[in-house]
Amino acid sequence: MNKINQFLAVLGECFYLFKEALSKCFKGKVQAHLITDQIKEIGINSIPLIVITALSSGFVMTLQFGLGLEKFGGKPYVPKVMSLAVFMELSPVFTALMCAARVGAGIASEVGSMKVTQQIDALRALGSSPVGEIISPRLIACLISFPVLTMLTSFLALFASCSVAYLELGLDPLFFYQKVVDTVTLWEFSSGFLKSYIFAICVCIPACYFGFNVKEGTKGVGRATTLAVVSGSVLIFITDYFMTKLFWMTETWKQF
Repeated sequence: MNKINQFLAVLGECFYLFKEALSKCFKGKVQAHLITDQIKEIGINSIPLIVITALSSGFVMTLQFGLGLEKFGGKPYVPKVMSLAVFMELSPVFTALMCAARVGAGIASEVGSMKVTQQIDALRALGSSPVGEIISPRLIACLISFPVLTMLTSFLALFASCSVAYLELGLDPLFFYQKVVDTVTLWEFSSGFLKSYIFAICVCIPACYFGFNVKEGTKGVGRATTLAVVSGSVLIFITDYFMTKLFWMTETWKQF
């Protein structure tokens, strides 16, 4: 019971931290150069990892689907299956998980180090808001970078899928492209895009929270980094289920 209470307490504190960081953003109290620095660190520096993840997942999933469906004569359905899987699930989830490992750990360790070295206390002493100076720029950068990285993952994964479909399964690239265009509607495309915004919050806010609440010096920084990565990854899976359920319920309501 204590663990459940602690978990709910952490969720509540993360919510209020997100609310405060968002209010600083809307009030225009975030310096532009802080945002651009974080976009470079969170978005641009994550591109090599995203490229590797997208290409490898596209290669493997297409080969698995293709060889599995070929036994039942369903090889022509590979483009339809891959396009839906990539845009609705694989791209937003894989991108968020990779960023939870890289970005979440980086944010938690950086903010935790600032807490240990009393830089956060120094900001308060100077009359500056630690939330506006530290959390809000990272939150904005995540909200900008995650959707862009998700779209990059989607197109790279489909490129890898098309390559494997042509080289290993004998499917014509034009046939693959046409099936993708016919299958993916604006609704499927936007569902993964919208998920990336929620995943950005799930990665950024817990990482900042655990960094802000570091105790026990450098040992606490390591623990905060671990908690940030684990909690971000768990929240991604939990919110993914509920958002997927919400999207399908909305799609069902539209048919009536």
